[in-house]
Amino acid sequence: MKKILHFILNGEPVEMEIEPHLTLLQVLRDRLEMTGTKEGCGMGECGACTVLLDGKSVNSCIYPALEVEGRNVTTIEGLMNSRGNLHPIQKAFIEHGAIQCGFCTPGMILSAKALLDENPHPTEEEIRNGIAGNICRCTGYLQIIQAIKAVSQKT
Repeated sequence: MKKILHFILNGEPVEMEIEPHLTLLQVLRDRLEMTGTKEGCGMGECGACTVLLDGKSVNSCIYPALEVEGRNVTTIEGLMNSRGNLHPIQKAFIEHGAIQCGFCTPGMILSAKALLDENPHPTEEEIRNGIAGNICRCTGYLQIIQAIKAVSQKT
């Protein structure tokens, strides 16, 4: 039996009918075409599916879609401003070479945003802890940490 789901996605209201067993990742990718959110492990271990739920990072691959009723969801597509300008974290990832294959990048950026929103000037250890739920197989994390640190020093 389908259920009606209402939530805010990247600042826009969404109302849709979904099957109760769907994950947030399935709704985002398959129903709403928010393909920036990636499926890596499907078990909440790699962070490729990270989105922001009311400003906090969550693994959308294991998050029940019906649990976002009335809440705010932000995907990587929602970070650009209305003029199409990249978010400062996105710019820093590019400037510091923190992107290799790019598969982890959306989740990594959203985890970094959640961290910086909560703690605008984290230490390197706090940055490492903030992105600990996100696995990158390409960059070795150094450039990612440098990018996040650079954004924190600009604010």
